[in-house]
Amino acid sequence: MTVGVQGVLLLVLATAVLHAAWNAMAKSVGDRWVSSALIGTANGAVGLVLVVLFGVPAAESWPYLVASALLQAAYLVLLTHTYAHGDLSRLYPIARGTSPVVVTMIAVGLLGERLSLLSWLGLGVLVTGIVLLAGARGLPRADTGLVLALCTGLVIAAYSLSDGVGVRMAGNTGAYIGWMFALQGPVLLLVCRWQGGRSFWGRMRTHAPIGLLGGMLAVISYGTTVWAQSRAPLALVAGLRETSVVWAALIGGLILRERLTTAERLAVLVVAAGAVALQVGA
Repeated sequence: MTVGVQGVLLLVLATAVLHAAWNAMAKSVGDRWVSSALIGTANGAVGLVLVVLFGVPAAESWPYLVASALLQAAYLVLLTHTYAHGDLSRLYPIARGTSPVVVTMIAVGLLGERLSLLSWLGLGVLVTGIVLLAGARGLPRADTGLVLALCTGLVIAAYSLSDGVGVRMAGNTGAYIGWMFALQGPVLLLVCRWQGGRSFWGRMRTHAPIGLLGGMLAVISYGTTVWAQSRAPLALVAGLRETSVVWAALIGGLILRERLTTAERLAVLVVAAGAVALQVGA
């Protein structure tokens, strides 16, 4: 591993904290459509600034760019539905832990990336942690949010792969990230306005400070991740980013006052350990 890649991975690790923080903010707003709309507003605004600064990416990247923008909008809407059905500390690790498994399988099977024995061991540990977390309070049921969390994980994997391939074709990482956010913002805002009901704009104003702050953290976190995907293996970045599950559990328990059982604490640590081993051995 070169020094350059090590620096990239340190940034991904650092932004995992921001990623968990903005998810906690989305949960704390208590209005799922407003929180998603505010995050999308911040994303769109920053995206427009980046478009002005960096211009237009190569034509070959546009199919991936459009797919990513739509998938990320779907992800935020699905995520807010998920948080309406359960605790952040329980559902967040399942959603985030599912993604690196899928990304790794496709990156290795279809994109030609190679993993070491340690990385495969880490993948197994990560999957075990997800299973433990899902079953910590009994068998999963659709009305507990577990099914929604798993679906969210699949969408995360889909946009991660789309961006990982697309940004490498863009010829200009900043332009790709800018257009990705600029396209995502309006789509998300329209969907949230459609579902948000009456007094939507008034609720937007009420929750604007924390919602826009969460949106800025989301931009920094995912923008850094896409930049990292242009410089490091997709499986490496996808798994290391999911160390955010540990921070989500801490935020959920210490700040949001969510109850975390001993079994769930152990499962969260297993998921995080698997993600780290997966990336260290890659």
